Amino acid sequence: MGVYAVAICLFFSLSVVLCLRIPNLSSDIEKDTILLSVCHPGNQPNPRTLRSDQLTVLINGYSESRIPLLQSIAASYSASPAVSSVLVLWGNPSTSPLTLSQLAYNLSVSSWGNAAISLVPQPSSSLNARFLPRSSIGTRAVLVCDDDVEVDMKTVEFAFRMWKGNPDRLIGIFVRSHDIDMTRKEWIYTVHPNKYSIVLTKFMMMKREYLFKYSCGGGSPMHEMRKMVDEMRNCEDILMNFVVAGETNTGPLMVGAERARDWGDPRNEDSDGDGLRLVRDVGLSSRKAEHRKRRGKCITEFHRVFGRMPLRYSYGKLVSSVGEQGLCKKGSNLVLCDH
Repeated sequence: MGVYAVAICLFFSLSVVLCLRIPNLSSDIEKDTILLSVCHPGNQPNPRTLRSDQLTVLINGYSESRIPLLQSIAASYSASPAVSSVLVLWGNPSTSPLTLSQLAYNLSVSSWGNAAISLVPQPSSSLNARFLPRSSIGTRAVLVCDDDVEVDMKTVEFAFRMWKGNPDRLIGIFVRSHDIDMTRKEWIYTVHPNKYSIVLTKFMMMKREYLFKYSCGGGSPMHEMRKMVDEMRNCEDILMNFVVAGETNTGPLMVGAERARDWGDPRNEDSDGDGLRLVRDVGLSSRKAEHRKRRGKCITEFHRVFGRMPLRYSYGKLVSSVGEQGLCKKGSNLVLCDH
């Protein structure tokens, strides 16, 4: 059986008709067929034609309960002059064609700026699909992000400027670390207060080339590790960090955010009755008690297949403004001198 798609058309008025191609996928063979098509050199744009002055935003979507938030986030990104286009990668094959068509229409008319917003239904729920080197990505830089994180546009534009100065590195806001448990002799996934080695896909900026390396390169070892991502339904961000660190032998860069609202963080409290729990407790990757343990297992398995540990620590954070750090006595208090 080959890969095929059905078209669902909605008539919103006599003059507005929206048709959405819904891909169908039912086997690993068909997944490989799609990957071969995407990875074929003839389907990749000429690097010389890629824009350097803007970036493409790839938002991963899965839960229908998050659709209102997703639409707001996509519209916000579209308003930035740094953004060329916004692609919403819908990874829930169970969503009805009617819902998808309605969402596609709502997204297409919700742009706040010059950047178009498009819905791209995924043929499976594979998290690897968020890193496909799509021919529709016409910029050198891409921003991979989630459907439950709102970041202010000043931060997006600052991160883009930092990426331009460091195009071979991953740039992000949310970071974690790898470490070794000497007692158990295994890798763990953790948080350090003074260093980091992993940027999360809540907000991950990179050059387009890394999408190709992740999806199309690396031979059988990368194929095995991508399969692990599908089996774990997790860890695609860790694997991308492995890929980039393996290429550069350097760690990622963290940028400071003026405002980064993480609706999906389990530390959110649902005391105001705003339906936060509905947004927080859904998603493709688990955030339950076993989350860190599972991601530690991913690091251990990636290390085994990779044959070495490529992850490197970074220290410090890039900030968009600096102020006086000296303390002065004012009245009976010591305060920052420029206050």
